[in-house]
Amino acid sequence: MTHMHVAGSIHAETITPAPKWLQVPADVNALDPKLWARTVTRGADGVLHVGGLDVNEIAERVETPAYVMDEADFRARAREFKAAFDGWDVFYAAKSFLSTTAAGWIAEEGLNMDVCSGNELTVALAGGMPAERIGFHGNNKTIGELIQAVEAGVGRIIVDSLTEIERLQEICAERNTTTGVMVRVTAGVEAHTHEYIATAHEDQKFGLSITGGQALQGLLACHAAPNLDLRGVHSHIGSQIFEVSGFEVAIRRTLELHLEFRTHTGVDMPDLDLGGGFGIAYISADRPRSPEYLAGALEALVQRECRGLELTPIPRLSVEPGRAISGTPGMALYRVGTVKMVDLGQGMQRCYVSVDGGMSDNIRPALYGAEYSATLASRRSEAGPLLCRVVGKHCESGDILVRDEFLPADIAPGDLIAVPGAGAYSRSMANNYNHALKPPVVAVRDGELRTLIRRETMADLLALDAGYVPHD
Repeated sequence: MTHMHVAGSIHAETITPAPKWLQVPADVNALDPKLWARTVTRGADGVLHVGGLDVNEIAERVETPAYVMDEADFRARAREFKAAFDGWDVFYAAKSFLSTTAAGWIAEEGLNMDVCSGNELTVALAGGMPAERIGFHGNNKTIGELIQAVEAGVGRIIVDSLTEIERLQEICAERNTTTGVMVRVTAGVEAHTHEYIATAHEDQKFGLSITGGQALQGLLACHAAPNLDLRGVHSHIGSQIFEVSGFEVAIRRTLELHLEFRTHTGVDMPDLDLGGGFGIAYISADRPRSPEYLAGALEALVQRECRGLELTPIPRLSVEPGRAISGTPGMALYRVGTVKMVDLGQGMQRCYVSVDGGMSDNIRPALYGAEYSATLASRRSEAGPLLCRVVGKHCESGDILVRDEFLPADIAPGDLIAVPGAGAYSRSMANNYNHALKPPVVAVRDGELRTLIRRETMADLLALDAGYVPHD
């Protein structure tokens, strides 16, 4: 397959100013290593390499758009969380990215897994994840999903309502079995993140309120249920969080809840799950924390609060990293279709770079303003930097993939653009808007490429369509 490159540069006397966090690069070919999978390099010809393959070859073999996952980096980050949180239980958040192969990687690296639906559970089990190492989340699990989890032997079910507790007890009693449970609570913490991914403040759908007393009520209901093995409290304060300060209040309030439960029952709950939400670098201004830092800081907070509350023994702790494992190892690869300058008036212009994907393969920018980076991936450029907006091909003005990025001024149709940080939530949240076909996910390692999830075809979509039947 041959792609035409249009020579020459785009010239504009005045373009829109860059946001304060985005610095004009001295070299548009430079890569910020914290944004990219660890095997990503740029060759002398300017072509990006990942896992021992150059992206031009990857694009020729699987076409674009495509998600490219660095298997070695994914596995390494899983191992680093396991090592850093030694003595804790680490549950990989499957919602960030899941395939049977990814489940196999997580199982082989010794981590546990949390799932949020019966379908995720099915994939996890198909990939070889032992049921006893799975936790099942969800604010509205169906009766069918609860039955599935109980019959599969899931290690713990995180209950989210009093209704669910009653249902789960009935299901277990009918089968003369017992299942481990944790109670999801809201700790009243306002995480410094977008409203849609902050999950511990009071006015939202997840969990039972500590302040309102429903959390204790749920714990007591689980304790009284003969077929439920109450393990402890589960808290999650949000996503894409860089500092542990938000966890401090959540830790204190959940440990106080442990004490309150002991006062009522004389029983110590053995476990406390602090959730996940650890952030990654999507743009150069982001400053993610290492697993070692997170483990040390959270451990210190728990020990300090337990001393202050005179709570012994310290509960067994668990965390749930998702994007911190799967996010950075993945990139999205796109082909440029058109490039145009748009006159904004008052001497201002904006360069729009349109690619062959968009909000169907990454809804996060449109959903809650997530910022991403991008780079020219298929060649080296000697042109100067031009502030661009990378947009998709969908029939929505909000179909923006990268709001602000400096790309070479000679960016042209046929070029490949790579977007880092696409391993988490891009494929998981992909959709078929405008009947787009979901891109494939391919893994690269040591110069070899294999497909984890194949590209959708029109035959797939038409197979779901009942077809037109004319009226007589």
